[in-house]
Amino acid sequence: MPTPPSVALVDYGAGNLRSVAKALERSGLAVDVTSEPSALLRADAVVLPGVGAFADARASLAAKGLDDAVLRALDAGRPYLGLCLGLQLLFEEADEHGRTAGLARLRGRIERFPARGADGARLLVPHIGWNEVRWRRDADHPMLRALPERDHYYFVHSYRASSADADAVVGWTDYGGPFAAAVAKERIFAVQFHPEKSQAAGIALLGNFVRQASPPVRVAVPA
Repeated sequence: MPTPPSVALVDYGAGNLRSVAKALERSGLAVDVTSEPSALLRADAVVLPGVGAFADARASLAAKGLDDAVLRALDAGRPYLGLCLGLQLLFEEADEHGRTAGLARLRGRIERFPARGADGARLLVPHIGWNEVRWRRDADHPMLRALPERDHYYFVHSYRASSADADAVVGWTDYGGPFAAAVAKERIFAVQFHPEKSQAAGIALLGNFVRQASPPVRVAVPA
C-alpha cells in the first residue's frame, strides 16, 4: 500500500484543528498537527486553517516563527491549502482592529462586510451558513478538476477579500455583493469557506488536494 501524502496542519494557537485534521485524514492524508516551523518543509503539503481575528492570527504566527516557515514552504513549491483565515492571511493587509499586514503572497486586502448590501438591505454579520460558490471554469487549476460549475459550501466569517487580484480568484460567492470565495496561484489554493463542514462538496475538494499533495513518482536512473 502506498504511503499517504504527509500534510503539516499549522497550529498557531487558534482554529478548528480537530475537525480539519479528521477531514484531512478521512481524505487519505497523513496529518501532522504542528507548531514546529521545520515540520512545514518536511511535509509534502501545508494546510493553514483558522477562525477568529486576522490580527491575532498574524501575531501568533510571527511569535512562533510560523509566518516565515509558511513563506519558505511556498517558495519551496509545497502545495498549500488555506481555510478561512488561511485565505485571508495570504493578502497584503486587513483592516480588522486597524491595519494589519498579511503574508502578501496575493494582491488585495481584507475588509469587513458592509452594514448593508448592494441592494440596500441590512447584512447580518458574521456571514454564517451555506452559500453557492461559482467556480471559474477557465482557471484550469488541479484543485478544480471534476468539480461542478456551482456548489454549496459552509461559511463562517465577518471579513472577506473585497479587492482581490481578479486573476487569482477562481471561485465567487455573493453575500451583500460578490466576493472571492476561493483563490489560486501556482501551488497555492485557499478558500473562504470550510470544506470540513461542507459535506460532499467539501469531500470532493479535499480529494483534489490529496492528489495535489501527492509527491511526484521518481523513477530511479541507473548509475
